[in-house]
Amino acid sequence: MPLLIQNGEIVTADSRFHADIYAAGETITAIGHNLPVPPGTEVIDATGKLVFPGFIDPHVHIYLPFMSTFAKDTHETASIAALLGGTTTLIEMCCPSRNDDALEAYELWKQKAAGHSACDYTFHMSVTRFDDKTESQLREIVADGMSSFKIFLAYKNFFGVDDGEMYQTMKLAKKLGVIVTAHCENAELVGRLQQGLLAEGKTGPEWHEPSRPESVEAEGTQRFATFLENTGAAGYVVHLSCEPALRAAVLAKQRGVRLSVESVIPHFLLDKTYTERAGVEGMKHVMSPPLRDRRNQKPLWDALAAGLIDTVGTDHCPFDVDQKRMGEGNFTQIPNGIPGLEERVNLLYAYGVKRGSLDIHRFVDAASTRAAKLFGLFPRKGTIAVGSDADLVIYDPAYRGTISAATHHGNFDYNGFEGFAIEGRPWAVTVRGAVQVKEAKFTGTRGTGKLLRREAIHA
Repeated sequence: MPLLIQNGEIVTADSRFHADIYAAGETITAIGHNLPVPPGTEVIDATGKLVFPGFIDPHVHIYLPFMSTFAKDTHETASIAALLGGTTTLIEMCCPSRNDDALEAYELWKQKAAGHSACDYTFHMSVTRFDDKTESQLREIVADGMSSFKIFLAYKNFFGVDDGEMYQTMKLAKKLGVIVTAHCENAELVGRLQQGLLAEGKTGPEWHEPSRPESVEAEGTQRFATFLENTGAAGYVVHLSCEPALRAAVLAKQRGVRLSVESVIPHFLLDKTYTERAGVEGMKHVMSPPLRDRRNQKPLWDALAAGLIDTVGTDHCPFDVDQKRMGEGNFTQIPNGIPGLEERVNLLYAYGVKRGSLDIHRFVDAASTRAAKLFGLFPRKGTIAVGSDADLVIYDPAYRGTISAATHHGNFDYNGFEGFAIEGRPWAVTVRGAVQVKEAKFTGTRGTGKLLRREAIHA
């Protein structure tokens, strides 16, 4: 059914104006004033509301075997939560272990999502080992339309790669014109520090951060940048959490390394005191890289405003309270992750645009446009333009509310942002012209999301 959105204020990464939007056949076909209303057109009145391009979360985990358990969301629950939070495209980490076959894993991840997601999606393909089959398998995955690899400089013997494997991955990525994303730590140092803390009887969640200190993340970031510099590959640091790692990334950018930076919403708003809470309350907030000292938050916000941090994702990785309790008596056994898929856009708007100094255009850029450009989806995604997919978020800036596990839509029983106030929320959300959210409720069709394949490489 054709769709007409009237009387809204359109806000993109580089423009802001009042106009109507007409969509037919999944794409935007006209933008202007007093557009005609052909018979059979669905009309949405956006008076008093902002109209953003659909937001893109560049870092989510939905299907994930991890630490002898599985993440709790399904593609149905995660995609509905995403849409209610204004996110219309997910980029999921396809994460086989070192013992899994990469091509079989890629097909499995696709199978898990197909016919279940209510929003569009694509994947970062993790490279967790590099052997005699890897190059041909990765070439096949890139030929299928994937535009990025993922490597872990952590989780030794499970997801992690060594320096030789990192080099081979980057050389292949350079040949294929894809971008390498990286979890930047130092697996050996983390392992040694964990062993030392446990030997001293330091077993609670408050010791997770000291086992992966800022210096370890900074070293991993610098090492990743050095490999990029010497292979000519393009790279993307995921979930950067602290000022020393930021400094390493910015210095690399300044010397011409093709490096982009992502931070995730927990690191802007939460700090390590959350993991110092008693019992499972502390376990709920264990993620890697860890929540840091609060002093890191202002440098992250400043870098985001300046565009030195390119994107804001979530690293959405949902586990429930019982799963978190697996690490009672040993912090290394706590499943890592803080969910945030539904909350990201509202928190970034409330604490960045409304309460902070984040320009609204930089907000759109960081939460949508730049990810679309980096991962080969622009201009189909990430903007509002004739010919683009009609992924639109009609946002109510007058809404006031509070985040709570009692009202969220993910398939897990706690919320890492419990009690945070928000100022604004999506009122209606469309995916390729189909209304999936109306009056802040999911009213759409499950399982209609498409697997996205790159249109161009912006590496």
